[in-house]
Amino acid sequence: MAEATHITPIAADRVEPGRLRYYDLVMAAFVAILLLSNVLGAGKVAQVRLPGIGDWPFGAGILFFPISYIIGDVLTEVYGYARARRVIWVGFAATLFMAGMAWVVVALPPAPDWRNQAAYEVVFGQVPRIVFASMCAFWAGEFVNSYVLARMKVLTEGRHLWMRTIGSTIAGQGIDSLIFYPLAFWGAEGWTPHLVVVVLFTQWALKVGWEVLLTPLTYWVVGALKRAEGLDVYDRGTDFTPFRARV
Repeated sequence: MAEATHITPIAADRVEPGRLRYYDLVMAAFVAILLLSNVLGAGKVAQVRLPGIGDWPFGAGILFFPISYIIGDVLTEVYGYARARRVIWVGFAATLFMAGMAWVVVALPPAPDWRNQAAYEVVFGQVPRIVFASMCAFWAGEFVNSYVLARMKVLTEGRHLWMRTIGSTIAGQGIDSLIFYPLAFWGAEGWTPHLVVVVLFTQWALKVGWEVLLTPLTYWVVGALKRAEGLDVYDRGTDFTPFRARV
């Protein structure tokens, strides 16, 4: 990644679009991780043995999905809320298309000599309630995450990046979990209210923990991108409505 000589503090609405060299690549990374974590991670429950605790089951997607939140932090910190908002909408649309495509492909009648339909349905079949909950939680959580980080950056005058990334993740992942687990599992077979609450707080804590552990990596990526782009964006005077995709 080529480095610029100076980093210029600049208001978000003053950034010239042609000046951004890596924005589209960060967007592509965000969408790719979002889709892959939903396809490969969401359908598997893994298990690890923790010392003094024993076997502990967890959703495999927890290993990679939080990376999309870290990239969301990087987008807002480096490119500003409006450009992060655009990426969130692109990710939302891509996930919606993926869910629709999965439903159509699974529903297609299999050829008589193709014996893998049952396995295919297990891997790619999606419960509409869970898809709806996931989409709502992603949309709300990502926008809360981006909004909080952008506001905190202005209030702290760009200092204490760790405070902004962790604080925004606590808020964003909290909203994500509060929406997803009740919508997806409250009253579902095998899910007691107590279990929903326990899993909700466990997953929220794990996601925030991931953010804390990866803070040094976030610092490195943010610093490298700011130097490469030669700017540091502040959301002063930004329209924070989530209901638009145009920058």
